[in-house]
Amino acid sequence: MASMIPGLVLAAGRSSRMGRAKALLPLGEDTFLTRIVRTYLDAGVDDVVVVVGHESEAIIRAFAASGLPARFTLNPEYDRGQLSSLVAGLGVVDRPGVTSVLVTLVDVPLFSAATVRAVVDCYRRTGAAIVRPTSGSRHGHPLRAADPAVGLKPIVRAHATAAGDFPIGDEGAYLDIDTPDEYERVVRAWPRLPATDGVSD
Repeated sequence: MASMIPGLVLAAGRSSRMGRAKALLPLGEDTFLTRIVRTYLDAGVDDVVVVVGHESEAIIRAFAASGLPARFTLNPEYDRGQLSSLVAGLGVVDRPGVTSVLVTLVDVPLFSAATVRAVVDCYRRTGAAIVRPTSGSRHGHPLRAADPAVGLKPIVRAHATAAGDFPIGDEGAYLDIDTPDEYERVVRAWPRLPATDGVSD
């Protein structure tokens, strides 16, 4: 039987640079959060957990209107950073049969289902501790005992390997949207953005 690989969406932060909750930002007919959950589901991920914190009630209420299946967990210590949200999410998804977890930030909403499937395939092929898409020097956003004061990025870098880095031509995997100007540029490009379903050889 294939191992279970749930998907986590980290959406607990204050979005201080954006000035409003990124999870609720419209993107076509979706929001950032509904697009990510829909992409996970399209890729065959059957357990999606969203970690919320700041404006949690508004995010959960808005998401419920989509009818998409996902579970939510609250990180009451979201001000301690992304690692605290990752630990909160791992506490929900960890169960017998789960060997790994897909993780994305809510401000990276444009990756494709093909990229999710490629990440899973790479993990199953290599068993690498960290699997992430790459394009030149860019890489996608990809413990429990880690120090929250250290943060998430140093941990990812410390465990990344050549086996777990694989090239993929999905611009959405590398595009994080942090500010109003970045958001406006994406909205102006929508729906002219590429379908982002191509995997590099």
